Amino acid sequence: MTLFLLRRLLQAAQVLFVMSLLVFVGVYAIGNPLDMLVDPQATAADTARVAAALGLDQPLWVQYWRFLANALQGDLGISFLHGTPALHLIVQRLPATLELAVSALLIAVLLGIPLGLWAGLRPDSFGGRTVMAGSILGFSLPTFWVGLMLIMLFSVHLGWLPSGGRGPTREFLGLEWSLLAPGGWRHLLLPAVNLALFKLALVIRLTQSGTREALLQDYMRFARAKGLPARRIVGVHVLKNIMIPVVTVVGLEFGTLIAFSVVTESIFAWPGIGKLLLDSITQLDRPVVVAYLLLIVFIYTLISLAVDLIYAALDPRVRLAGGQAA
Repeated sequence: MTLFLLRRLLQAAQVLFVMSLLVFVGVYAIGNPLDMLVDPQATAADTARVAAALGLDQPLWVQYWRFLANALQGDLGISFLHGTPALHLIVQRLPATLELAVSALLIAVLLGIPLGLWAGLRPDSFGGRTVMAGSILGFSLPTFWVGLMLIMLFSVHLGWLPSGGRGPTREFLGLEWSLLAPGGWRHLLLPAVNLALFKLALVIRLTQSGTREALLQDYMRFARAKGLPARRIVGVHVLKNIMIPVVTVVGLEFGTLIAFSVVTESIFAWPGIGKLLLDSITQLDRPVVVAYLLLIVFIYTLISLAVDLIYAALDPRVRLAGGQAA
């Protein structure tokens, strides 16, 4: 296990280095932030002074090595627009995105697994067909359109839920949380549902196909022959086996919830890192964009490692010694 963890950490360091190079070159090769930061009426001397202050007067390779040296010390650069560390800006917004992503994941898992089980155990029933048809809609409908429809229905016509913003929050462990504040959940519900729909459809189809496959296995026939009750067969033999691919996929999909929450956060004016990224791209705030992308790669790496460990816990046939399954 120790060798496996060390090997994965070394791989993570290699991935972060390669991604830092690709992201830095890709982001810094596009546009000129001075066009956004310097008044068009400014003199050439003023423009040169701002470029020197931001380090933009140096060759690209010098800027990268300076960035890499600072990154090894935990400094991912200073925001051009805000004048504060880019990582600090992201960490300030990260709790809002994490709360939204975790809420969406819980909705997808807590609804998707029971519905998928139902559709897998009763595939020819009206309910089973309805669940699978609904999962197709979850895959097909674009997120931005669903978000606008949710706002129009529940905010504009019915007036049940607010259309945007994070609303009231309450501090816990040094972070602000909407779910802990009275009425905060009302602001969280619509964006969480909008973000969860695609993942909900994915979990339903994974669970349904896994259930149908598990029911055809020999151990299921043996369990029925032993006279085990249906509840035990489903709860132990079916559910435990289908959870392996579900946990693997859902764990990795959690990273996409964090990385691709930009659309949902923009539609519902949710003050997370996705909205910060969009604002930084439009205003060419390069340090924030680079810091965001590197943080997402780091989060993906941690999630992938956690998924491997959970996979080994669920399936005793898996051994992580030496980094290989046995």
